[in-house]
Amino acid sequence: MPYLLILLQLTVALGILNVWLLRSGRATPYRGGAAKTLREEFAAYGLPFWFMCLVGVLKVGLALALLAALWFRIVAQPAALGLGLLMLGAFVMHLKVKDPVKKALPAIAVLAMCTAIVLL
Repeated sequence: MPYLLILLQLTVALGILNVWLLRSGRATPYRGGAAKTLREEFAAYGLPFWFMCLVGVLKVGLALALLAALWFRIVAQPAALGLGLLMLGAFVMHLKVKDPVKKALPAIAVLAMCTAIVLL
């Protein structure tokens, strides 16, 4: 497996797990609107709590699938495609609340890395 692919998978997976499992209750400069937590961010987008839970399960599950893909290559493309679609949705939500581009950069970067994983 090419080292670039391994690096991309690890970066995406560990980044998603960091945001959703370790930093969900902490403020970051990338939260949408004036949100301080992940829950507040989804509320700023006008999305219900149950939807945040669904997105969280999907993102964490797909991130774990990207880690599993280090051993089971067949999982990489579907996991990266799924995460890429979720990142596209995150970018659209930043646009919806008229965030500055800086706040959308992580979503754009992860979308780009997921695209690279799918194409490699």
